[in-house]
Amino acid sequence: EALGFKRQVAQQQQAAYDLEQRKRAQATLLGNMENPANAQLTQDVNAQYVAANKQDALLNQGVVQDPRGFNNELRETIVRELNEHANDTSFPIKPQKIICDLRAVLNSEDVVISDVGAHKMWVARMYQAEQPNTCIISNGFASMGIGVPGAIAAKLVNPNATSLTVTGDAGFLMNSQEIETALRIGVAMVILVWNDSEYGLIKWHQLRKLGRPSHIEFNNPDFVKYAESFGAKGYRVNNTKELVPTLKQAIADDTVVIIDCPVDYSENMKLTEELSRLVTSVAAE
Repeated sequence: EALGFKRQVAQQQQAAYDLEQRKRAQATLLGNMENPANAQLTQDVNAQYVAANKQDALLNQGVVQDPRGFNNELRETIVRELNEHANDTSFPIKPQKIICDLRAVLNSEDVVISDVGAHKMWVARMYQAEQPNTCIISNGFASMGIGVPGAIAAKLVNPNATSLTVTGDAGFLMNSQEIETALRIGVAMVILVWNDSEYGLIKWHQLRKLGRPSHIEFNNPDFVKYAESFGAKGYRVNNTKELVPTLKQAIADDTVVIIDCPVDYSENMKLTEELSRLVTSVAAE
């Protein structure tokens, strides 16, 4: 039964992908319509597009409905975890607490761009997007360094919303020179750096597969001074209670702001254990 459920999910994901490919084909088809071959191709693509839209409507009615309540259990688990960490004052700050405070500060229309790293797993799992296109995550090739340029683009597209990137220290440094671009073109954005001086996601995988980390540590610059060297603003979170007021101040500054936020990634392996428990519970039903 669990295998059947997984196969159903995979089929639904493939159908959604096929739909997107048909839409792209329909939107980008160019040529001389006086050519009978082109005209027939256009007709065929349009027919597929209509059929795909009908299929999409059916998927939207049922794709998130699991008769065994798995999605409900997952959502309840996430909400419970957020609530459990709402008043957590431990430092460095746990990922759940950062996500909880971030969601509390941002408005529903504000845009979060996630860079790639261990933080991405937490954003993808726990950040509660309240409107479409307000939580953008790099998947696929999942290139580190998308956070800063992505936040610039998000602000250009939606200048009335706050644009904030959640990024690791390594991912941030890969494209941190784009701070100059943002300042030069007058784009305000907040760069929330989860600082652990490690390649956190690689360490996570190493611990899962090897039981030990290897060659993942590095040194960081002073991010506050680094921001100021560009003419941007920089803040360092020195205790957990400072995170919310620092986020609010960064948004109010209406310029490029870097927030150096120490993170406690010891929660990563706990998440691995929790996800294993959820998968085991589904397989057992």
